[in-house]
Amino acid sequence: MVEPQSSKLMVRVRFPSSPPSHRKGSRLTAGETETGIPARTRPRYALAMSLPTAYLNVFKNAGDILQAIQAAQAPPRFTQKFLEGIGFPSSNDRTMINVLKALGFLDDSGVPTRRYHEYLDQTQSALVLAEGMREAYGDLFRVNKAAQNMTQSDVKNKMRTLSEGQFTDRVLTQMAGTFTTLAKLADFDGERAEAPESPNEEEDEAPVPDAAPAAPRVPQSSKPVIGGLVYNINIHLPESRDPAVYDALFRALREHLS
Repeated sequence: MVEPQSSKLMVRVRFPSSPPSHRKGSRLTAGETETGIPARTRPRYALAMSLPTAYLNVFKNAGDILQAIQAAQAPPRFTQKFLEGIGFPSSNDRTMINVLKALGFLDDSGVPTRRYHEYLDQTQSALVLAEGMREAYGDLFRVNKAAQNMTQSDVKNKMRTLSEGQFTDRVLTQMAGTFTTLAKLADFDGERAEAPESPNEEEDEAPVPDAAPAAPRVPQSSKPVIGGLVYNINIHLPESRDPAVYDALFRALREHLS
């Protein structure tokens, strides 16, 4: 059986009204359908399944890769070259790219999404990862709201049921291992802090009391004013080295002009 490579499995199968063996050129054996899945009682249409088929080949480096992602600047496109640049050149680590797409961290072309950038904030990274897992593994969480606490064996069995036996035992083992590995790195109990709403300026601003009318400004002049007349006084100081002479002169001016 060919192992799936896409990040999501969309199953939509229509079964013909007459058995496949009645059609011309049919070589299907008894008990098989066109999909290769054993025939059983089922509705005519199979619904789309929210269960990512992307999985990790090895689990030990998952946490280190996610930490390296947080330490690096988000690239324009998340490629194998970028993964090698942050220290993971092994071909086994390349499967993380499809896992990130399944989690909504990357779009189909590998461009980082808003969720990717939110994950770079280490204060909420574990919560962001949990959010991506709840979305990607929606069917699994509908079966068990606390799917993150399930053992790898239980996850594998649930995935086998949800996929209706479409994957080999080895693929199911890797898919289940990927889920449980990511679940250990995520925080399903906390809540992400919401951005504070901007306050209403009209409500917050206190009314400003009316300002008191300004007092009329009196023009200032450095020139002495006597009886409404302005006099210009020029003083020629005598030559003297005695400071007392100047002190007496200015004191006299102050007494007569004040």
